[in-house]
Order: sequence, then structure tokens, then C-alpha cells
Amino acid sequence: MDFEEWEPIYERIVEEFGFSRQADEEAARLLNDLLAKKDECPLELLRRKLSGGVTVCGNAPGLEEELSSADLSGTIIAADGATSALMHVAGRVPDVIVTDLDGDVADQLAASAQGAIVVIHAHGDNMDALRRYVPRFSGKVMGTTQSRPFGCLHNFGGFTDGDRAVLMARHLGATVRLIGFDFETARPKEGRDDATKRRKLAWARRLISEH
Repeated sequence: MDFEEWEPIYERIVEEFGFSRQADEEAARLLNDLLAKKDECPLELLRRKLSGGVTVCGNAPGLEEELSSADLSGTIIAADGATSALMHVAGRVPDVIVTDLDGDVADQLAASAQGAIVVIHAHGDNMDALRRYVPRFSGKVMGTTQSRPFGCLHNFGGFTDGDRAVLMARHLGATVRLIGFDFETARPKEGRDDATKRRKLAWARRLISEH
């Protein structure tokens, strides 16, 4: 998805959830600065990595059960916290991780050290995590923003880590298979507002099905 197509969707999301576009843009500037000192992944390298079919793993409550019988051959993209289940349950380091750094970042750092490309997303609520963790990734990284892309940052569309991973893969020409996606039930997380999360999952379903 190009930004011109994404922007009106983004504006509806900002209005519905009361987000600050200004804060998103501030976070994007921070991430762009932090990535200047990192081993950035060229877009064409990611495109080659995702050529053909890919599997995107969401972090639904039933992911571990699905992984017990899933075909994990080929390229695997993990949406944030799904990284941990892939590594600890399936013994599989994802090829690509799409994250806003609110999962188990220690596992994501370990996957980065083992060759995973980490696509790090900036938004107004994760600036502290960006400052804390971005300097610690040792492998190739890429940055994304949900506002207008600039510098080294990209915007492939998408709202949650899961649907952002799907839209990124489709934008780069991949055919996508999903595992670990549940648009009705979120994995429990301390301090999270379940009603808000359900609204986010509804957006994720809409974006994946319509784009």
C-alpha cells in the first residue's frame, strides 16, 4: 500500500482512537535518527527475502497449538510477540520480525543476532522503547512509520504488527499465508484495555481482508 492510499485510513484511525499525529511524527524522527547508526536493510534485500510465498505468524492465543502442526518451511515473518513462540515452541528463528517493541524484546534481539531482519515501527507511544532497544539490535534493521515516510523510514500501511506485516509482504509482491491470527480474542497482556484491543483487531481484520 502506498502512503496516498494509506493516509485517509490513518486519519480515520487517529480520529477513532484519539492518537496524536504530531506524536507519531516525533517518534518517526527519533527512529530515523537512531537508525542512522545501524545496519539498515535495503528495501531490495527485503523484497528478495519475501519473494514468492511467505507465512506471517500473528500472536493469537492459539499460536502455540497451531505451531505444533504448522508447515514452517519457507520464509517466516513474525508479528512482534510471535517471535517468542516461534523460537521457544517451534525452534524456528523468524526470517523477518515486524515489531513496535512491546513483545519480549529479548527474544527479538536474540533473533536479530541470528540473522533475522527486524522491521521496527515508530508511533507516539513507543518512544521510550525505541531509545532503549534500537541501539541494541545487532543485525539488519528497517524502520517504518504510520505517518508520512521520510529519510530511511517506510510506510507500507497497516495498524497492528500483524496486519502491518501482511501489508508489507503484499506490497513487496509476496503471496501471504496466515497462522496465529484471531480477530476476536487477544492474547492477555497486563495493563492492556481489552475493549481497545478488540477495536484494533477489528481494524486488522478489515485491513487484511480489504487490502
